[in-house]
Amino acid sequence: MKEPHPLKPFLPRGAKLLMLGSFPPKIEKWSMDFYYPNWQNDMWRIFGLVFFGDKNFFADENLKKYREAEIRSFLECMGIAVADSAKAVLRKKGNASDAHLEVLETFDFLSALKSMPECLAVAATGQKSLETVFKTIPPSDLKIGESAEFSAFGKTLRIFRMPSSSRAYPMKLERKAQFYKAMFCELGIL
Repeated sequence: MKEPHPLKPFLPRGAKLLMLGSFPPKIEKWSMDFYYPNWQNDMWRIFGLVFFGDKNFFADENLKKYREAEIRSFLECMGIAVADSAKAVLRKKGNASDAHLEVLETFDFLSALKSMPECLAVAATGQKSLETVFKTIPPSDLKIGESAEFSAFGKTLRIFRMPSSSRAYPMKLERKAQFYKAMFCELGIL
């Protein structure tokens, strides 16, 4: 059964970076009503490590929830937009695994970029997201942490291939954070 995306894209004014995940897990796995909501997903721990040297900066360990208001405020302040590359999916096995997601509709990230004139780059936060993005722009052979240029609206932007923040992805949290830190530094966000 076709499942539409439950969240609106988070596109703060002045955003320099658009981060694109794949699709959220089922709502019963959420610890907040925002992107990367699963307590088992490490995106906000990566952000905590990169920007504050503390993987639990955005986490409430006692409640096993992320601090949504602080995350939103921080992203607005830093100029980071967040959305998912899929607008609607079919869950082949009923779980959140990208391997079992069939993308039925893609998010029109080019229209989102058009509304963000200061945006410099897109970060695909995992393989499924990257594959979905490459349905819209010419594909590049990118390794984790690498980027390539693409053109949109007479402007040159970058697409970054980032490691998945899922714990199922076989890379230590600290190593993932190094890749994200390098990207944020390159874009002048950090």
